Amino acid sequence: MRALLAGARRLQPDLLALARTLIRSESPSDDKAAVDACMAIAAEHARSLGARVRVHRQRTQGNLLEIRFGARLPAATGSFARTLLLGHLDTVWPVGTLLTMPCRIADGRLHGPGALDMKTGVAMAFTAVQMLQEASILTRSCGHEVVLLLVSEEEIGSPVSRSVTESLALESSAVFVLEPAQGLALKTARKGTGNFRIEVQGRAAHSGVDFASGRSAIRELARLIGQVSAWSDPARGTTVNVGLIGGGSRSNIVADHAWAEVDLRIARRADGPRMERRFAALAPTRLGQGCSVAVTGGINRPPMERTRGTVKLFRLAQRLAAQLDWSLDEASTGGASDGNFTSALGLPTLDGLGPVGQGAHAPHESVSLDSIAPRTALLAALLASRIAQPL
Repeated sequence: MRALLAGARRLQPDLLALARTLIRSESPSDDKAAVDACMAIAAEHARSLGARVRVHRQRTQGNLLEIRFGARLPAATGSFARTLLLGHLDTVWPVGTLLTMPCRIADGRLHGPGALDMKTGVAMAFTAVQMLQEASILTRSCGHEVVLLLVSEEEIGSPVSRSVTESLALESSAVFVLEPAQGLALKTARKGTGNFRIEVQGRAAHSGVDFASGRSAIRELARLIGQVSAWSDPARGTTVNVGLIGGGSRSNIVADHAWAEVDLRIARRADGPRMERRFAALAPTRLGQGCSVAVTGGINRPPMERTRGTVKLFRLAQRLAAQLDWSLDEASTGGASDGNFTSALGLPTLDGLGPVGQGAHAPHESVSLDSIAPRTALLAALLASRIAQPL
């Protein structure tokens, strides 16, 4: 571990140069050309490390990158022969954000849109692989393959990449997710997410001349908002948040339409179908006669539950960190990642292997420079431990 830490520190200037290049290539999820340009930078760097790169081209979303290092293995290879690294290069920041939120290093931190979530984590993965290549641990004859999947639309729910992620996961024995740390901790559990839209159709009428014949969609939506909000059960890990509402046309017209968008979080996989059924069963209340209700949406990501396989990976990471006199903790979070998909398939999945930082999705987004080398060394050690497993 000491040698890996020394190697990570030696390579940190190159790591930061790559991270800054990726950050300066702005890549909002909804801008295919911009995301593809950032992906092209990553692909070029991967090829410089001798990787085998496959581009999954997409029509509307950004392209995906499947990057393979080490042995060239068929999909049906044994259980310990492949490790999957998950990352994304899309961000929540629109093109032009760099003008007001420039990529810079100051006060011991790397700042910029996507610095924490999660372009530095991607640069760390490349550097960890490079360290193992230089140590002749990850070679074409080592009998192990490391696959790095970089997706283009994680921030909007991974609508096109999920099937690719799941397919590669089923060929792997373990999954490491390059999302930022939870404080200083690794993530062994995440909540699942759901998105629903409630639409109410009423009957328009003049609010002064013909009020009684109207059926207000807004009033009925307000009743339904109270109903679904009451489904929150924090003790069980379930929260229902009505985050957006709209409706009506003018203040002197009884509203004939209204809508709400709802965010659902669940900690237990079994709660997903139950909550989907509750939303599907929504109907006009007793006071909402004359209105109709339609609900669309569903569970987007299943929960990443704390499984035995994931805990085993965490205990390994904990032992490796201890060799650097580093006390490593685990945490759960209400946010989701693509690790939710792989965990739900039964794959041991360890998340939060990226850097320590603050301000994800906020103007003060930044990464602690001091966290980069130790966590890169830890990632390299975890990969080395997978390579050392017998086939």
